[in-house]
Amino acid sequence: MFLDVDPDQATPEPPKDAKYYSAKNSRAANPEADKDLNQPKLEGKQSDVPKTKDVPRTPVEKPQPVPEPQPPQKEEQAAPPKPVEQPGDMKLAMLETAPEKKETPEKPRTLKEARAQSNLMPSMAMHQEGGTQRRALVPSLDAKATPFGEYDRKFIDAVTARWYDLLDSQKFAMDRTGKVTLRFRLNYDGTISDMAVIQNTVGDLLGYVCRNAVTDPAPFEAWPSDMRRMVGANFREITFTFYYY
Repeated sequence: MFLDVDPDQATPEPPKDAKYYSAKNSRAANPEADKDLNQPKLEGKQSDVPKTKDVPRTPVEKPQPVPEPQPPQKEEQAAPPKPVEQPGDMKLAMLETAPEKKETPEKPRTLKEARAQSNLMPSMAMHQEGGTQRRALVPSLDAKATPFGEYDRKFIDAVTARWYDLLDSQKFAMDRTGKVTLRFRLNYDGTISDMAVIQNTVGDLLGYVCRNAVTDPAPFEAWPSDMRRMVGANFREITFTFYYY
């Protein structure tokens, strides 16, 4: 299973026995040294997706009403004409500076804008019993970087971004909980084929959104030659699960 490793949690050396793979190495750690179980103790609210911290989903706000047009203001009296400068006259110039304005960042109105500001996808920390002797300010999981981990990270980011864009555009109430699991082939040229729905507990409409989240961004980047040689085939069979909480 792929794990998106936070750059702050990356380590130069991989763990000996990694449960997850990623674009970066990381080693299991907890803020407080505890049992030597080689997996961190996490206090999240879900047990499906490996995440070590919460990244809240920003709700989409309703559009504000258009302000009413203001009545036209009275025309100001024309300024008196400036005196004509004669050759040889000297004038003292004054540099005019506008008062310094403090820029307040606008509140993101959609998930897409929120992601652009935070550079993080919405996520919910997982719940996991455990403990590790290695200490770190932020909990981390064991993950090992692979030669195609960076490719998979870009692929997952593209699918996830499209998924949230579709949910934003349709303004779904998100009152359903469950999951949709898809299985498909990711071909060497970036195309998608043989799509099948393995499980769907949220209904046809939200399942359709998940299918489009994978197919809309296609074709993805073609595989690098090293990746194609390591896979040893012209396709990879991918199982991709979307969770609705």
